Amino acid sequence: MSRYEIAFSGELAPGATLEQVEANLARLFQADAKRIAALFSGRRIVIKQDLDHASVEKYRQAMARAGAVAEVRPMPVEVEEIVLAPPPDEAPAAAPQPSAASGSGPSPQPLKVTPRDEYMAAFVDVEAPDFGIAPVGADLQDARPAAQPPAVDLSQFSLAPVGSDLAERRRASDAPVPDTSHIKLQE
Repeated sequence: MSRYEIAFSGELAPGATLEQVEANLARLFQADAKRIAALFSGRRIVIKQDLDHASVEKYRQAMARAGAVAEVRPMPVEVEEIVLAPPPDEAPAAAPQPSAASGSGPSPQPLKVTPRDEYMAAFVDVEAPDFGIAPVGADLQDARPAAQPPAVDLSQFSLAPVGSDLAERRRASDAPVPDTSHIKLQE
């Protein structure tokens, strides 16, 4: 779908006066005199961009009714070109490929990066090894030594005999409260 921009360079419609067009555009765009004066500076000023055909036509007609000649241009379509890498050299099917996880075989070669634009050109000097894809089922994690259990001394603990009560022992605070009903205060 094509996208358009509408611009104005200060050109008046035949028979329109500058004061009348300035007043009409100020009312149309709801702008102050300073902004309207900038429209008539002689430079090409983009009013609105990224519009579809119907919207840009509405703007053009509204400006024509105000006495201004608007310029409508299609916006350039930016298409990113992608350069595909050449296919890798075909190796014989009988020769197994060395696995990156096995540790044997040649180390990965640096990947040649071709920039697609000036932004990506900044990354040309980045060294990025060309890692391959490991076969299905390969273990990709480095081997770790087995974890050693902690040395804990449990010699001070013992087991209770079979059938013993394992509830908490009664504390001294759980003893019955002494009877103090016979004590009286003297006046």
